Amino acid sequence: MPGIQGRVLESPTPLVVDLDGTLLRSDLLFETAMAFMRNHPLRLFRLFIWLFRGKAAVKQGLAMATHIDVARLPYDPAVIQYITNERTAGRLIILATAAHDSLARRIAQHLQLFDLVWASDGQLNFSAHRKRDVLVGHYGEGGFDYIGNSRDDVCIWKASRRAIVVNPEAGVESRAQHLGNVEQVIHSNTTTLKDWRKALRLHQWMKNLLILVPLLAAHQLQQPVQWLNGLLAFVCFGLCASSVYVLNDLLDLADDRHHKTKCLRPFASGRLSIKSGLLVIPALLLTAFGLSIWLLPWQFAAVLAAYYALTLAYSLRLKRFMVVDVIVLAMLYTARILAGAAAFSLPLTFWILAFSMFLFLSLALVKRYAELREIQGRESRTSPRGRGYYPDDLDMIASLGASSGHLAVMVLALYIHEGATVVLYQRPHVIWLACPLLLFWITRVWMLTHRGQMHDDPVVFAIRDRISQGVGLLFLLVFWAAA
Repeated sequence: MPGIQGRVLESPTPLVVDLDGTLLRSDLLFETAMAFMRNHPLRLFRLFIWLFRGKAAVKQGLAMATHIDVARLPYDPAVIQYITNERTAGRLIILATAAHDSLARRIAQHLQLFDLVWASDGQLNFSAHRKRDVLVGHYGEGGFDYIGNSRDDVCIWKASRRAIVVNPEAGVESRAQHLGNVEQVIHSNTTTLKDWRKALRLHQWMKNLLILVPLLAAHQLQQPVQWLNGLLAFVCFGLCASSVYVLNDLLDLADDRHHKTKCLRPFASGRLSIKSGLLVIPALLLTAFGLSIWLLPWQFAAVLAAYYALTLAYSLRLKRFMVVDVIVLAMLYTARILAGAAAFSLPLTFWILAFSMFLFLSLALVKRYAELREIQGRESRTSPRGRGYYPDDLDMIASLGASSGHLAVMVLALYIHEGATVVLYQRPHVIWLACPLLLFWITRVWMLTHRGQMHDDPVVFAIRDRISQGVGLLFLLVFWAAA
């Protein structure tokens, strides 16, 4: 039998409220599943053990094995306002949910809106017909109003006096309207293409232009077949990277909701459902690897697989370790250059790899510095959630980052005297002009970061910043003139 909490008020028509997808712009089963995967990746086999015992056992196992900060969950303000108005009018308010009882009670205690809490336990999954039977047993047919959103709620609306439909699933609204007792339909959380564009981070696909670096360095821009391979590699890498971004957002839900700006991300804010994200991830991956295996050299697919494996390790564990995280980020940038070399079947030189590692390590440290600076005004010994740094580390991070960036300039300068450079370029001495350009850009980036004017992603900053765009154009012109 579901648990009961609080006082019982006299009310002719109680208001019964569903939780997942209704009051909450998320689903606690998926919330706890992602938290379990994030914190206990080596214990995923337990999910199958719980699943063998039934859905109620899965919910209980996940609820007991994870900690969800209920104060940071994405509640629907329109539903909260509706409940508040009805409570003020003196109605009995009941939270009736298929979520586990422990989570439901914590949410009720946090919101202070409910007089009763009925929820699932380890034996009973309190949803659909089970929920309807309990409500009808207590209040009779038509003896309550019900707020819900899903197909499981249709049978409950049929037994209720009035139905309030909130952000209904596909086809649910029409089924509810056929019942003839719908009082109100609340559309407060409509998914748009903009939400998916943000979730897939399409603007981050600009990073994949690094795939073209080996083609530029080998001076083979005049070959149409190579450009076609480059386009295919760009798309495949973008699809794979987008699947990684979605997975990372799902694993970082708790951390993002404590962040000033990341809390507005589509999954953290509840604009997109966790379930939709879990469906998109394999679809993107299958498309990316299918196209790469079919149309590109097998070495490209191998690099793509290594990139995905390293990113997965980063999302699950490595991002929490000081220094390791920024080195991995630099390697992920460099992986794009390796993928380009594989797609074009071109060799990579020591100079390109050394230059990219130092440059991208500097940019990774910019990212960490920007994140830490945001919390600098707080307690200096407080570490950002999911990171291995403290605000006291700012000076050291800046020193390491600027040094790494300037080492990239030195590698570029040494490249000018390489024997192969003389063969590739008619006027290799002109490349010297690229050194002050790069030195200016790196120094400016770090100065802006130190002043707190840097976006938390320096690549996004570089794409949008006019001065960075100008420096990039001049950089390319220098190499063109040298050739």
